[in-house]
Amino acid sequence: MEEYLTETPQIQWFPGHMAKTRRLMKENLTMVDIVIELRDARIPKSSRNPEIEAIVGSKPRMVVFNKVDLADPSVTKEWMDYYKSHGVNTLTIDCRSGTGLKQFVPAVREVLKEEIARRQAKGMSGKAIRMMIVGVPNVGKSSLINRLSGSKRAKVEDRPGVTRGKQWVRLENGIELLDMPGVLWPKFEDKSVGERLAYTGAVKDTVYDIEWVAMRFLAFLREKYPQYLEQRYKVTAEESEDLEPYDLLELVGRKRGMLISGGSVNTERAAITVMDEFRSGKIGRITLERPHSAQQAEDEVEL
Repeated sequence: MEEYLTETPQIQWFPGHMAKTRRLMKENLTMVDIVIELRDARIPKSSRNPEIEAIVGSKPRMVVFNKVDLADPSVTKEWMDYYKSHGVNTLTIDCRSGTGLKQFVPAVREVLKEEIARRQAKGMSGKAIRMMIVGVPNVGKSSLINRLSGSKRAKVEDRPGVTRGKQWVRLENGIELLDMPGVLWPKFEDKSVGERLAYTGAVKDTVYDIEWVAMRFLAFLREKYPQYLEQRYKVTAEESEDLEPYDLLELVGRKRGMLISGGSVNTERAAITVMDEFRSGKIGRITLERPHSAQQAEDEVEL
């Protein structure tokens, strides 16, 4: 089984509009005071776009972890402690429930307190704070903007790549937001990054084998969160212990009654169900990576 599980296919997705967005980010950087990099709290490492750091350079930046209500709270605390130890400005939020959103504007003002003080000294305290919100597709940028503005001004869909062009949104508290389309990078050097982005829906389902992804995810669930495998799918540790990934997916489908003619399991339907239930939080609060496994990459982060 281990040999099979290491045969990770290369998952890539870099549509033309993403290359355009990268250019737009560079062109509009001088117009903003701070860059808000939104990441998925379930994949803090894999939802980090290394190209953004090179583009942003020395511009003030804050890393905001969204979908925290879907993530494992104990692992989220590990990530926050890790970032704090590295002097990184971070915030955890959930745009669906509103968790942490009241702290968003105060946190931005804290990062920019020196710039705000300079403006006040020059009699420019009324000048709006402008921020650019960036992140990989489906991380929740439009949902964040709609929450902050109290409207539906930014288009929201639960599929990657629907924000087509930049949008300025003015808030009531002297802040203007620049929303940018989701940006992936041309090549995932680490194959596991593409895999985890596929788990969360940041990569379109049409560019990879959904059954393979579901098999990988169930193997992860069996290893890290066996209690959820039993609670959601009635698959005990004893039943799943020696199963190959495909057999585990088949067992989940059989437990759910996803049978076709002849008594075979509709494994594609089972795979779609498993991934949908993970993405919606129905399985449980799950984080796919921990700080200790991401340390080398995250040590490169500077704000």
